Amino acid sequence: MAKAIIFCAPSGSGKSTIISSLMPHEELRLAFSISATTRPPRGQEQHGVEYLFLSPDEFRKHIANDDFIEYEEVYEDRYYGTLKQQVEKQLAEGQNVIFDVDVHGGMHLKEYFGDRAMSLFIQPPSIDELRRRLEGRATDAPEVIDQRLARAEYELSFAPRFDRIVVNDDLNTAKAEAYEAVRTFLGIKEL
Repeated sequence: MAKAIIFCAPSGSGKSTIISSLMPHEELRLAFSISATTRPPRGQEQHGVEYLFLSPDEFRKHIANDDFIEYEEVYEDRYYGTLKQQVEKQLAEGQNVIFDVDVHGGMHLKEYFGDRAMSLFIQPPSIDELRRRLEGRATDAPEVIDQRLARAEYELSFAPRFDRIVVNDDLNTAKAEAYEAVRTFLGIKEL
């Protein structure tokens, strides 16, 4: 039976890098859940690949139709959510679905899937290190970085509610810990 793997982390914690390191492991049969969002694409992001980019009105229409497993208005008119139809199709095809969501979304997904899901929280070694990483990206304005750091402090308070916490102070170690946690949860024998 296919399972759900839920990743949550403050922005800049290395979550996307860790998830990307898991995807080439064919034995894990992983597929991304492509979340819907109202934020604009960043860089080379494409609709239907990294996210489903929707207008706030389109997103609210899906909410009204009860099309989401979970959704969150992270900032005003900045929504993220997981569409039921897509996820159920992927699971039916035998794919283990990876979710990259905020903490509230992660808790909703864990509640929805129960034992069919494992939730992992990727934690930065400190808020100061998180600031350094966000500034090093050079993708956000200083006021956006301050917003992300304030949100990170809030999100870190939820870490104990997740099945597993991986502290990313060394990226290779964090990647190995995440791989081992996922492999074990899926019941795949060590290669």
